[in-house]
Amino acid sequence: MPHKIALLGFGVVGQGLVEILRDKGEALQAECGFDAKVVAIADLMKGSIYDPEGLNLNDALKAVKETGTLDAYPDTPGLIRGWDSFRTIRESNADTIVEITFTDVKTGQPAIDHCRAAFESGKNVVMSNKGPVALAYQELSQLAKKHEVRWGYEGTVMSGTPALRMPITTLAGNEIQVIVGILNGTTNYILTKMEEGLTYEAALKQAQELGYAEADPTSDVEGYDAQYKVVILANVVMNVPLKREDVACEGISHLTPRDIEWAQAEGKRWKLLARISKDGDKVIAKVGPEAIPMTDPLAGIMGATNAVTYQCDLAGPITLVGAGAGRTETGFSLLIDLINIHRQQL
Repeated sequence: MPHKIALLGFGVVGQGLVEILRDKGEALQAECGFDAKVVAIADLMKGSIYDPEGLNLNDALKAVKETGTLDAYPDTPGLIRGWDSFRTIRESNADTIVEITFTDVKTGQPAIDHCRAAFESGKNVVMSNKGPVALAYQELSQLAKKHEVRWGYEGTVMSGTPALRMPITTLAGNEIQVIVGILNGTTNYILTKMEEGLTYEAALKQAQELGYAEADPTSDVEGYDAQYKVVILANVVMNVPLKREDVACEGISHLTPRDIEWAQAEGKRWKLLARISKDGDKVIAKVGPEAIPMTDPLAGIMGATNAVTYQCDLAGPITLVGAGAGRTETGFSLLIDLINIHRQQL
């Protein structure tokens, strides 16, 4: 039976997921028994379309590529246009809502309300939005459980790199006492370039030109993006109900070439590290720049790459390295959540 999907948001990530479903649909069905059918797309700026029998993915991608909206999607019998996100959630025949809207990370909206509406409608949600998981994890996880639906959020920490699923599944049975990671590719790229001789300002400009940093880079360079990911890791992996205000946060904008030179002379390298330490009932969490020895596995992580080390009582330190962003990578993070929901329902 097809797994029916509705997308809220059809930007870079949403289009990346649809491209994967289009290109790998037959292989996914043959290998995993996963038959995905996109029945709805609702985007605040691009418009919305709904067909309970399933949309033509090529036509949806072509319409947005050529016109920037879904208005050019061909009219077909049964096609409905103009539903907003909440009507799409409540009235479409989707089994799972893929929540990839533009969301305010300070409030988690509108994604938090989308999750509430979906769960109350008996529908699963998968998302790459950090806000709802960082700000409302306890409430939403309980609501999903109450309504016996699934909530997937693998892409909220390291995109398609399984920073959440790996410790929960593969490292099950361990007590994870410390998590430390490079969870923001923009700052890691800037620090790499500063080590090559650029000033902070020049490295930031280069990161912006390459699309690693936003026009307003505050969330990245002041550590707020990593701070949200610390909250998610604490709640999901360590089962600690940490809140954002519990996480001390410092960025990298104050680092100078002199700081870089000092670290090099000491045989160290600056990294913006997210760190959670658990000692009994006591938890200390922070984000900030640290000069770490070259022998540390995280010292070798250069450019826009992300990495995280889990200190396990049985397995010892396990370091996971991979991309922390990207169209296809984040599209994959949504796909693997969808596949796992399918597996759990077999």
